[in-house]
Amino acid sequence: MTIEAVIFDLGGVLVRTEDRQPRAALAARLGMSYQELDDLVFLSPTGYEATLGKLSTLDHWRSVLASLGLEESKLQEVQAGFWGGDRLDRELIDLLRSLRGRYRTALLSNAWDDLRQVLTERWGISDAFDELIISAEVGLAKPDPRIYHLTAQRLGVEPQQAVFVDDMPRNVQAAREQGMHAIQFVDSAQTRRDLATLLNGGE
Repeated sequence: MTIEAVIFDLGGVLVRTEDRQPRAALAARLGMSYQELDDLVFLSPTGYEATLGKLSTLDHWRSVLASLGLEESKLQEVQAGFWGGDRLDRELIDLLRSLRGRYRTALLSNAWDDLRQVLTERWGISDAFDELIISAEVGLAKPDPRIYHLTAQRLGVEPQQAVFVDDMPRNVQAAREQGMHAIQFVDSAQTRRDLATLLNGGE
């Protein structure tokens, strides 16, 4: 089947923590390791609930602050340190913009309920995508097979007509198990090469 849709993950792919220092400095100030802070924000029970849309982003951050013994007045300071080293890959965004029209494009992200607003208002990149499939909005998260089928359905294609790019092996494997072509992101140049090969008819 010809590929008709290109689907990208966000965190670790289109947005990456290129500079670990701001988050590391925040963790040090809080008396914890980088990994402990990362896990508290992303892997805690409230982080999981926020990812499935069962808890708002703000309420999750309130829980994080409570775990750290901090007042809510510290929220902006903590967020600034936590996200301070993240960078948007403008070249990959421009690639997606160039593909749109010839291919259907989508973002498929395990993310909280504020992502659509961030994509539109803060980063101004929502125009790169025909569809935004955000876990908190649909109540499903990768690697649940249902979210891949939902994404294909929203794009109006069969899974075999889509290619999915993600940095996490389990999400890549899950996409392949549902019939999608899939690329594991290692770096931007490798991903562009692998995607070009697939779109030009290679495997």
